[in-house]
Amino acid sequence: MRIDFIVNPVSGQNDKSQVLSAIGKHLDFSLYEPRILFTTAAGEGFTLARESRADVVVAVGGDGTVSEVARGVLGSDKILGIIPCGSGDGLALHLGISRLPMLAVKALNEGSVTGIDVACMNGDPFFCTAGFGLDARVSMEFARSTRRGLPRYIELAWEQWLKKDLEQYTISGADGVLWQGKAVFVTVANANQWGNQARIAPMASLQDGDLDVVVVNPFSTLEIPDLATRLMTGRAPTSRHFLHFKGSRFHIRREADGAVHRDGDPFLSGTDFDFTLQPRVLKVMVPRGKNEKI
Repeated sequence: MRIDFIVNPVSGQNDKSQVLSAIGKHLDFSLYEPRILFTTAAGEGFTLARESRADVVVAVGGDGTVSEVARGVLGSDKILGIIPCGSGDGLALHLGISRLPMLAVKALNEGSVTGIDVACMNGDPFFCTAGFGLDARVSMEFARSTRRGLPRYIELAWEQWLKKDLEQYTISGADGVLWQGKAVFVTVANANQWGNQARIAPMASLQDGDLDVVVVNPFSTLEIPDLATRLMTGRAPTSRHFLHFKGSRFHIRREADGAVHRDGDPFLSGTDFDFTLQPRVLKVMVPRGKNEKI
């Protein structure tokens, strides 16, 4: 079986020597014929994955790399593998894939394959989360920053919070308008988290055929520690500021152009967004025992 490793050399903490060493030491060479490819520019992961003739294509990097490679294998018979080594690793963590390279490689040897849902925003696929408001603006600043890691992300989130920049949203489902109002942020979740186990949508499943839309209403600075604790312990829905909608199709309108993120990749966009879902159309390699109810 052929396996391609598409490595982003600048993701996360940059050094991929441990990953390459783990591949050399722990990959089952009686099962796989490996090839290692390095990306040299943004977007190249998609092209390498699309052109790959391997049976399994492994994204080695963070959420952006995983998204690029996943889009490249989508619509083919190729299987997506992940060795997470980014700043957030949201999809990998939802799938139960270890951030320890040795364990992530050993999961590839187990050959446990499952199908997961793929979300689309205005026709463009994403796999983990997309969003507006505070988290989109933080993602934009994080992408511009020369420093990586969770502490830097928290620092930027605090800076954006102090600006108190709330947006007006209208969220509609199949039966019409579900909610209107101002929110700190709106997240559309396919997976259960942004990354780093920050589970903004702990109820989300990658196999239920539905999206989970989370709205967080305005709250005070004094409430941040409580909300952060709920977020990191999977209890975000217990907050009175938390609204949740579930369905296979949504339309979200906001009052002005601005930042948006899709799988942590930020960009500037307009005011109207259609969200749809394709059930179980992406084949993914997961650790043994994780191929059901993810």
